[in-house]
Amino acid sequence: MIDSTHDPLLESWVESANTAGTDFPIQNLPLGRFRRAGSRDPWRSGVAIGDAVLDLAVTGLDPGGDLGALLSAPAATRRALRAELAAGLRRGSGLERGWRSALRDRADIELGLPSEVRGYTDFYTGIHHATAVGKLFRPDNPLLPNYKWVPIGYHGRTSSLVASGHPVIRPTAQVLPPGATVPHLAPSARLDYELELAVIIGTGNPLGSPVPMAEAEDHIAGLALLNDWSARDVQAWEYQPLGPFLAKNFGTTLSPWIVTTEALAPFRAPWSRPAGDPEPLPYLDGTQNRAAGHVAIDLEVSLQTETMRRTGHAGDRISRSSYCDAYWTMAQLVAHHTVNGCPLESGDVLGTGTLSGPLAGQGGSLLELSAGGKQPLRLSNGETRTFLADGDRVTFTASCSREGYRRIGFGSAEGTVLPARPAAI
Repeated sequence: MIDSTHDPLLESWVESANTAGTDFPIQNLPLGRFRRAGSRDPWRSGVAIGDAVLDLAVTGLDPGGDLGALLSAPAATRRALRAELAAGLRRGSGLERGWRSALRDRADIELGLPSEVRGYTDFYTGIHHATAVGKLFRPDNPLLPNYKWVPIGYHGRTSSLVASGHPVIRPTAQVLPPGATVPHLAPSARLDYELELAVIIGTGNPLGSPVPMAEAEDHIAGLALLNDWSARDVQAWEYQPLGPFLAKNFGTTLSPWIVTTEALAPFRAPWSRPAGDPEPLPYLDGTQNRAAGHVAIDLEVSLQTETMRRTGHAGDRISRSSYCDAYWTMAQLVAHHTVNGCPLESGDVLGTGTLSGPLAGQGGSLLELSAGGKQPLRLSNGETRTFLADGDRVTFTASCSREGYRRIGFGSAEGTVLPARPAAI
């Protein structure tokens, strides 16, 4: 639903929001949580606007102050909040004087996870990633028969979800080295990232009440960035027959801002199946999903090694891809997740799975970019990588652009790899 809040000529009295290239113009207004830097204060709800954060409790728009009530509110309430924010932050607003006291400088605050998360499910919607990885392990049958019929997913650990900027410790677990017949305990030697988006649930559904496709997006508050760190050597040994376990649950990085579905309205795109692929079952299909189920989001991965940091090198962009290449849409994930009556709760995270493109250089993981470690990726300073080294910093960014509308961004999801800690043996 495109309305006056998307007007590209709309400007804010927060001058940094009017700067070309900012992720957070007044047309965005993403939701998140913050507290005073270095404190243990309770988390407060905020909105990113330019280089600042607006404290919603001070404005009176979130009396609870922790974002929970706003996320769980009906979609119409969230749309009304967006309209109030746009009206109060626009240049010439009568609320400017009162709201200036609610602005917080980014240097004075700490950003946390954008919501309280009680449930985390990771899907596998990136068909180019699934195909590329499948070819490494099953050259003759890269995609299993169910992939094009059912959105594949597994339940992850919410306890290891961490906010952007939090370091990730190299995991130690069982591995079976090539040629060995007996596994041993060791730090992962094939640590990787996975470029994903997080679908943040707004309004939940009761136990036993499936969410139909026509209502699925009313249950979605918005999207954030997600890095599903993965230990490939651990994964190869443990994943059969039940799927990911210790290879995934040592850390998952989530960006701090929920870019709302309302802000994404101008960037929607049609969804369809490639010729020859099966059409989805009726519970995963719908007129609105076909007309605008995709969201045109450009995603990027940057890598900065420890050597780069020491020499003042900002790091290399090592891949780019688009969310439009995903095989399943966010509405389909919600509909499938609940079709058996499973209840989703406000703040829950649904990972999209790795979002790779069809071309070289569009892999959403080093597993793809290095062909399973056989073709090292050469960086601009002469270093090479097959998998991540200690000290490597991985940063995800994303943005939406369309002629006639302001560009909006997602901020970043960033994490630095720390050495493994000694295992308790």
